[in-house]
Amino acid sequence: MKITTLYACNKCSHQSSKWLGKCPQCDAWNSFTQEEIRQQPASKRKIKAHARQPQEFVKLINKSGYEQRWTLGISELDRVLGGGVVPGSLILLTGEPGIGKSTLTLQIAEKISAIGKKVLYISGEESEEQISSRGSRLGLDLKNLQLLSESNLETILSTTEEQQPEFLIVDSIQVVSSQNIMGSSGSVSQVRLCAEAILEFAKPERLPVLLIGHVTKDGTLAGPRVLEHLVDTVLYLEGNRMYDVRILRGVKNRFGAVSEVGIFEMAQNGLQEVKNPSEKFLSQRQAATPGVALVSTMEGTRPLIVEVQALTAETRFGYPRRTASGFDVNRLQLLIAVIERHLNIQLGAHDVYVNVVGGLKLQDPACDLGICLAIVSSLKKKTVPQNTVLLGEVGLTGEIRLPAKMEIRKREAEKLGLKIFPTSGKSHLINAVKELLSF
Repeated sequence: MKITTLYACNKCSHQSSKWLGKCPQCDAWNSFTQEEIRQQPASKRKIKAHARQPQEFVKLINKSGYEQRWTLGISELDRVLGGGVVPGSLILLTGEPGIGKSTLTLQIAEKISAIGKKVLYISGEESEEQISSRGSRLGLDLKNLQLLSESNLETILSTTEEQQPEFLIVDSIQVVSSQNIMGSSGSVSQVRLCAEAILEFAKPERLPVLLIGHVTKDGTLAGPRVLEHLVDTVLYLEGNRMYDVRILRGVKNRFGAVSEVGIFEMAQNGLQEVKNPSEKFLSQRQAATPGVALVSTMEGTRPLIVEVQALTAETRFGYPRRTASGFDVNRLQLLIAVIERHLNIQLGAHDVYVNVVGGLKLQDPACDLGICLAIVSSLKKKTVPQNTVLLGEVGLTGEIRLPAKMEIRKREAEKLGLKIFPTSGKSHLINAVKELLSF
C-alpha cells in the first residue's frame, strides 16, 4: 500500500501536494495541515456496484416520520430546533470554551431521559466521574443516562450498537479518531471520516445524535466545512462570559427555520430560559442620561429592546479613536461620517466610544438611528426621551428607512410601555435630531 503525504486546508478541505501559506480556494491563511493517506494501487482496487430501487415521493409523504419530534420542554431550545428533536437527526452544538455547551448538553440529556429514552453520553475529553460531578452540582435527574469516556471511533460505534441507546451524545467530534486512516485527532481527514461514520450508523437506525464541536480563535467552527454540510442542524451558543446572558443561535436546520435564537441566563443550576429578554436587558436602566438610547433589533423572529450607550471625549493624540463593543466599527465610522456631513457636527477632534448593554452584538441595520442619536446626545449633553425606541436604517444621504417587521417591533415596545420613533418612512436624520434633542 502506498503512503502519500498531502496538505489539506482545515477550512474548505482543499488539498495540495505542498504546504501553502494561503489557500487558493477559500483565501484562508495558515490553514494547511499535513496528512498521510494510504492509497491502494489502482490495479488492486475492486469496485463492485449494484442497482437499487428508488422510492416514490408520493408514497413517502406520510411515512417519513420526521415530524414525530421529541419535545424537550425547554421552550427556548425547542424554538431553535423547530419544535424539538427529530429522530435520526444529527445536531452539531458549538461555542467558545466555557460558554456553557456541556451544561446545556446535560440539561438536554435530562429532558430526553425524563420522557423514558435511553441516553448514551460519550466523552473523549472528560472522565465519567467529571461528568457525573457536574450533573450532581447542577441538581439534574439523569436516571436513564449512561456515561463512557472514549475517543476511538470503532469502540464508540461498537458500544453504541451493543447498548442500543435512543439518543447519542459525542463530546467532542474533534477528539474522536479512527484507526483506519493515518493522522491525529482533529485533522481534516479524521474529523470528516468520523462524522461520516457516525452519520452512516445513525441514519438507518433513526438514532438522533448530538455532536459537540470546537470553535477557532476567530469564533468559527473548527474542522472542515464538510462537517457543517453533513449534519442536519448547526447550533451556536454565544455570549460574553462576563455576562449571564447566553444566545443559542440556529444557523442551519433541515427540519425548521434558520436564524432562530433562544435566550438563556447562566445560573447556579444551569442555563435558565429568559421569558422576556427585553425586560431583562432594561431591568437595570438608569435615569435619563446623555448618550443613552433604546433600539429595537431582531434576533430571528424575536424582537429585542436594547440599550445602547455612546461617549464622546476630546482626543489627546491627534488621531480620534473609534471604539465599539457589540457593534461593527466600520459601520460606526460610516454613521459618524453621515453625522458630520448632514448635521454639520465635527467629530474629528473627539474620540467616540459605543457600547451595547448586556453583551449583545447588534447586526440589525435598524439600530443605526439609535447609535447616531446616542453619539449626538453625548456630544451636545442632551438626553433622548426615555420612553422612545429609535428605529431606522440611516442612509448615506441622511434619510431614515423603516426596517421590516415593524408591527412585531411595535408590539414589543408597547408591551414595555414604550413608543416607536419614527412612525413613517419619510424622515431624515436632521428632523429626528430636532424633534428628540431640541436643537
